[in-house]
Amino acid sequence: MVCVSVLTKARLLAAHYIMLSRLGRVTYMGKPLETFLDPIVNVSWRELGAIQRAAKLDGKWHVLIELGYPVEGLTKAYAGALENWMEDEIVLELKFRAPPSHALPGASNVIAVASGKGGVGKSTTAVNLAVALDRAGAKVGILDADIYGPSQGIMLGIREGQRPEIRNENEFVPIRCHGIEAISMSMLVTDKTPMVWRGPMASGALQQLLQQTAWSDLDYLIVDMPPGTGDIQLTLSQQVSVGGAVIVTTPQEIALADARKGIEMFRKVSVPIIGVVENLSYFVCDGCDRKHALFGDGGGERVAAEYGTSLLGEFPLDPAIREQTDAGVPIVAVDNASPMSILYMDCARRTAAALWLISRDKAPTPTLSMDDQ
Repeated sequence: MVCVSVLTKARLLAAHYIMLSRLGRVTYMGKPLETFLDPIVNVSWRELGAIQRAAKLDGKWHVLIELGYPVEGLTKAYAGALENWMEDEIVLELKFRAPPSHALPGASNVIAVASGKGGVGKSTTAVNLAVALDRAGAKVGILDADIYGPSQGIMLGIREGQRPEIRNENEFVPIRCHGIEAISMSMLVTDKTPMVWRGPMASGALQQLLQQTAWSDLDYLIVDMPPGTGDIQLTLSQQVSVGGAVIVTTPQEIALADARKGIEMFRKVSVPIIGVVENLSYFVCDGCDRKHALFGDGGGERVAAEYGTSLLGEFPLDPAIREQTDAGVPIVAVDNASPMSILYMDCARRTAAALWLISRDKAPTPTLSMDDQ
């Protein structure tokens, strides 16, 4: 246990060094801590307001940084990068705090994962992003908003017939699996039951899932949207303060055309675009170990650049992704250190980081006051 006097000394030294650095009186062998560019968002930690504490004790810099994206597993790499930047010894502590939004009761930030058309791997992307955010240190849930074709129950390995618990007669308790919370129509009906509903009924079902699910203080709720730009998309944007949308596509032109429609739809309802994920980007041949662009090259990057957003990730055509998802064990849940899982982990952190920047850029809600004079 650290004694109070040491903590007090650390706080005083932290304030002292921060004050001196602002006055330009701290001598650095390398570059100043305040100008260090965050490895994910490429913005200085000073601009991000990330530096919580910085003090030099016993010849080492002791630095506490708070970031708006999950940081589990990043400390060693960031400390090494910071040591190279400052040319000094660093003891680094990273903390994560999700953007302080309250999109839904029990869920701070809602991220819609959408596509303009089906068959581009949207649901696979959604479930692996959710699990990756959990492995990176966030509290995460996933809501399957595809009322007509729910698939998250299968992808998460929830056995047929397993139902969410009902609390207080009107709340669904989401089923927990692979570290995340989940709710889907597939958990309320059998695998063979078709949802033969008109648009208003499907929208009503989504509203019920949104408003009557007892999430447990999630940092992020991933919403797996149905393909297209119809009633469900409008219902979500009207009922919930969606933090942003991730658009999933493949490199081929027919998929890119529909991805543009999806982006335009979200822009019309004032939902920010977090970025673009490209699936089926390439295939690595077992024989030659080379990448082959089977469905075109660079399509996701072009669309992202066209709309001034980011390419969050490019994922190959890999049988392991399909096999693990069909088995009910998303590939990130198997081994989050495998090469494929690392791609999803990086994509998840970029997604969370982009949402953080979006939330920082939002104007504060105006307040009105009455003046009798």
